[in-house]
Amino acid sequence: MSHMLIPEIAFAQYENFQSTEYQYPDEPLVREKLDRWQDLKFGMIIHWGIYAIPGIVESWSICSEDWIGRDSTTTYENYKRWYWDLYKLFNPVRFDPDQWAGAAKDAGMNYLVFTTKHHDGFCMFDTRETDYSIAKGPFRFNPKANVTKHVFEAFRKQDFMIGAYFSKPDWHSQYYWWDKYATGDRNVNYDIRKNPWRWDQFKAFTYNQIAELMQNFGAVDILWLDGGWVRPIETITDEVRSWGASIPESGQDIDMARIAEMARSHQPGLLIVDRTVHGRYENYQTPEQRIPAEQLDFPWESCMTLGNAWGYVKNERLKTSTQVIQSLIEIVAKGGSLLLGVGPTPDGLLTDEAVQRLHEIGQWTSRNGKAIYGTRITKHYQDGRTWFTQSKDGKTLYALYCIDPATPVTKVEWIGNEPVKGSRIILLHTGKPVSWKKEGDKTVIQIPKGLPTNLPALVFEVQKSY
Repeated sequence: MSHMLIPEIAFAQYENFQSTEYQYPDEPLVREKLDRWQDLKFGMIIHWGIYAIPGIVESWSICSEDWIGRDSTTTYENYKRWYWDLYKLFNPVRFDPDQWAGAAKDAGMNYLVFTTKHHDGFCMFDTRETDYSIAKGPFRFNPKANVTKHVFEAFRKQDFMIGAYFSKPDWHSQYYWWDKYATGDRNVNYDIRKNPWRWDQFKAFTYNQIAELMQNFGAVDILWLDGGWVRPIETITDEVRSWGASIPESGQDIDMARIAEMARSHQPGLLIVDRTVHGRYENYQTPEQRIPAEQLDFPWESCMTLGNAWGYVKNERLKTSTQVIQSLIEIVAKGGSLLLGVGPTPDGLLTDEAVQRLHEIGQWTSRNGKAIYGTRITKHYQDGRTWFTQSKDGKTLYALYCIDPATPVTKVEWIGNEPVKGSRIILLHTGKPVSWKKEGDKTVIQIPKGLPTNLPALVFEVQKSY
């Protein structure tokens, strides 16, 4: 069935929603790590699995929901069999995690989230719980067959904070999608109230796999849990029901308290990101493929793709470096971090185009990072195309002006956040002071001549007003 057609997925349909409330963690070590994470601002999320072989959206094409398109020349059961059998072809002999980590470092990124297992159940790590793993297929004889271990090691060498993405649902597991019944949608396909033994087996399966990740792969800073429909019944509010994805009224409780206690016993201070499940185990929020409309005063990140898809798609059109940089600026000014999604090829490499795009981003962050990393929000955070951040100690203000490529810039002006009289304002691109003046309620800066014409943004370091 190698001729199988690539499914057309409406990407916007599976964007995750965002909780409307936030609860700060109680544990001092977690709060300390959360503060350090908030300094990092820019990370990479890597989706890599069997879906890279045909270059299709990860996992979702095997889910039977009406927004998902599939090859209409085959049955649903045959399609699932074709998809799951892709593991027999997954032999990424050019797998080079050092290339990934080097490109991420070059871009100015500081933390990693790697997909250890997506909803399709294919594990990118050696696990005792299932043979459905990169370490059990044709790649098993490669010295890097335990892929997650080598990815984490490569990024640790670049001083990254390490995050493990893990899907709570597992569509390959007989304890979640039981062959006795059809797979109607993304949820568990049997009544867990009538089959408590089977659900208990799934809870043990999930607990044991997370325990492996916490014990066998060195220091882990973030446990990034996807699949927010797997959640306790008491968290299924009217708001959650309005999101559109049906959730069984019985809930799907996997005992996050027990998982968290175990995970933090091996990884003290571990950040747990139980996406969209408000409470103790959503240590920061993760709006997907969008930026919140307003500034938020609690920890969050926008997870967004460099192209349109999370994983590798051949000849995909990538966002420009200017688009990414200007999104990063807006996100940081609103109090968040940017987690940028990049998908390696089936061979195990980032494409040349992705590496080049990351390099272009890094050319800007290397000069202007003072206005991004380690900063915090300001009450007045935007005036037109100018965004504001401040140093963690509150002594320095940064004004970040996003350039419209269609409009030549000779001066930058903004209202609010007025510099103290006599302040020096430094243009970070040159490291030199610029002349400025006050015109009514505006701060006006004259742009020096000779700057490159393709800059995405200009950043000014300003003594904070009082």
